[in-house]
Amino acid sequence: MKTINFICWTALPLLLSAPEIALAQAAPPPDPTLPDPPLVVGENGQVTFEADQLIYDSRAEIVTVTGEVRMTREGNNLRADRVVWDRNTGEVRAEGNVRAVNPQGDAAYGDRIVLSDTLRDGVVDNLLVVLEGGGRLAAERGERQEEYTTLYRAAYSPCAVVDEDGCPKDPTWRINAVKVVHDPVRNRIRYQGASLSLFGVPIIALPGLSHPDGSEGGGTGMLVPDFRISRSNGVELSLPYYLKLAPNRDATITPHVYTGVLPMLEGRYRHLTELGAFQLAGYLTYGSRLPISLLENEPAERDRGFRAYLEGNGRFQLDPYWSITASARYVTDRTFLRRYDISRDDRLRTFVNGERITPNSYISIAGWAFQGLRMTDVAGQQPFVLPAIDARWRFEDIFWNGRVELQANSLSILRTEGQDTQRAFAGARWDRRSITGLGQELILTGYARGDVYHANDTSLEPVAIYRGSEGWSARGVGALAAELRWPLIGTFLGGTQRLTPRIQVVASPPTKNLRIPNEDARAIELEDSNLFALNRFPGYDRWEDGTRITYGVDWALDFPKVAVRTTVGQSYRLGDKPSIFPQGTGLADRFSDIVGRTTVKVGRKLNFVHRFRIDKDSLDVQRNEVDAIFGGRQTYATLGYLRLDRDINLGIEDLRDREELRLGGRWRFMRYWSVFGSAVVDLTNADEDPASGADGYEPVRHRLGLAYDDDCIEIGVTWRRDYDTTGDFRRGNTFLFRVALKNLGR
Repeated sequence: MKTINFICWTALPLLLSAPEIALAQAAPPPDPTLPDPPLVVGENGQVTFEADQLIYDSRAEIVTVTGEVRMTREGNNLRADRVVWDRNTGEVRAEGNVRAVNPQGDAAYGDRIVLSDTLRDGVVDNLLVVLEGGGRLAAERGERQEEYTTLYRAAYSPCAVVDEDGCPKDPTWRINAVKVVHDPVRNRIRYQGASLSLFGVPIIALPGLSHPDGSEGGGTGMLVPDFRISRSNGVELSLPYYLKLAPNRDATITPHVYTGVLPMLEGRYRHLTELGAFQLAGYLTYGSRLPISLLENEPAERDRGFRAYLEGNGRFQLDPYWSITASARYVTDRTFLRRYDISRDDRLRTFVNGERITPNSYISIAGWAFQGLRMTDVAGQQPFVLPAIDARWRFEDIFWNGRVELQANSLSILRTEGQDTQRAFAGARWDRRSITGLGQELILTGYARGDVYHANDTSLEPVAIYRGSEGWSARGVGALAAELRWPLIGTFLGGTQRLTPRIQVVASPPTKNLRIPNEDARAIELEDSNLFALNRFPGYDRWEDGTRITYGVDWALDFPKVAVRTTVGQSYRLGDKPSIFPQGTGLADRFSDIVGRTTVKVGRKLNFVHRFRIDKDSLDVQRNEVDAIFGGRQTYATLGYLRLDRDINLGIEDLRDREELRLGGRWRFMRYWSVFGSAVVDLTNADEDPASGADGYEPVRHRLGLAYDDDCIEIGVTWRRDYDTTGDFRRGNTFLFRVALKNLGR
């Protein structure tokens, strides 16, 4: 809300009401939305006006104007049926359908206004204020003197006071007060005898209530508390307190009080500078820490001490090209974030990245650090990346109407108890796109790169094929590729369809892969997104050599508000050299598996995506993934299903066979009421992943809630149940109750 500076007084951004005053009764004139005719504002603060009739009593020094009176001074406008100005006393009295509008667009209505000839200080009877943001204030009397505004027996609510048929109704909530005072020096609004009414029923007294007026100079005050119940912590009450330190700086201090554990203190600081913005946050408590591998009901010695989580992030634009982005996260132990319901992340990343971006160049200089929170993570194996440098330059039409991109890259990875790796490479890529006489799209590509690597402590890398050779290694990488696309367009069932056969040939000389440490190309999976890639490995440390042919087809069908997209394809390797792709990735044999994706969109009511990988020999589905959203913005359902049959070597990587179901949705059963819920179920069984011990149906977590949301209040009750026990985070129920009054406070 913002301060409302009216002609005769400054209305409050948040005003409270005496219970006896009905907000809907003080109705504005019949046509308050009609624009005023143009007015000429006088110079040097003079008042200008328009009226049907003006009478001047020269002896009594009284000016009377009647009939559609419009007065203005310094952007403040007044409309009334009659205005009387006593030049001897300086009193201005406006009567009949009085309407006052400030420069911000807020409007005040009253039966009678008495003010000084400055059109600022004065008294208003039977006041109604309609704020520009939609809120309403009613008061029996309001006065302003020397910038201070006082309202007597006032009521404030941002809620609607009439129903769909235009009949009066009680607002969803309102705040009532015997007296309201706006202090422009401290930018605060103070109340006496305040109380809160919800759905027309007084529910709580608010003694000593005050809050910022919404101007740049104010801001400090209590925010809406949170209330929740969980098995791990008991009953929790959070009481956030907001601090407005400056127009560009603020902070929030939030004590969290629990019945099951000691309190926790949360703090947040935000700062906007000329170059950018940053924020810092932290959580601190004292309590017991249990091993992350502890099973439920297993006795263990408790390690008591301080537990904390720190985070910060920011971005700064140094000039039109250079920017710096940074983010830092650290937690004292692995279960703190889940125990206190702060985050479910299983890995924390800290980085700083300086970037220079121009239309034809890109430079990045970054540093990274990681903290693993999973049971299997070894602290000494977590990498520190410093520096990571990537630079690219693009040149158009310098050789045979093609585009050339030059790249230089350098990376240094350090571990306290693991393999260290350094690399540097320089490469060049040339691409040329042309259209043949038959309408085919031909894309020619040439690629060349030289790599230099250094590795030490390779024996500490637990997976042998990722180690590479100790010491220095070098290799050259090159490839030539040609891809032909032939879009065929026609009509089908009253719609438009486009069928695009694709074929690609890639040739690359033998490459020394296993002598090179593998740091960034470990997670390998053939899918539609990398089927036609020059290198199907995800990073730079592994290169797919040899000669292969990739073929597939894209199909698109469009109707009004309906769109269908399908991609399917496969590749064939010409040489018989053994592949370095592991079994289970879909790329180990000369013929790859068949992969594809189908997308269906029906307006805004349906978004369906299906990804699949089919075994080339048995035609068994090795990957079956569905993501779907049904419905609109208010009522919808989501479905996610994933099944991976990789059968991959347990000593290679940690992406095992998996089957999972995700459900979610919201149902709006009344205008403002809705129920919502979600669930995650692990469907993996022992045949798919013997190491998991899953039984084929293992709920992971679910939640169910009821919400009320109208134009001025949000009320929500949520029940969540977790089925996993990790250290001192215990499986069980969590209940969250939330109330948010819109347009209250800052």
